[in-house]
Amino acid sequence: MDAFAPIPPNWTQGAVHAHNFCCPSCRATTTEAQQVWINRRSPVFTEDHRRKWQEFYQCQCETVWWVWSTDRPPNDLTKVEPPPLPWGGSRF
Repeated sequence: MDAFAPIPPNWTQGAVHAHNFCCPSCRATTTEAQQVWINRRSPVFTEDHRRKWQEFYQCQCETVWWVWSTDRPPNDLTKVEPPPLPWGGSRF
């Protein structure tokens, strides 16, 4: 399975929106998913003009769920950008 395929695989149909970044049925993490597909053809733009994508996961418990890419919790490998300052200035 190609996670970046342009056409959504059939298994993504009927996916439920998970509000935490884990399987809503068994709480398994994304690294335990059997299949992954990222909908990069239809990005959504946030209020601060950043893009976010739907990430689809098929869990080992057979639940299919999706989350927004922006909901991914930070880890040691990702750089967390602070939100822009409201007055447009730079940080010191």
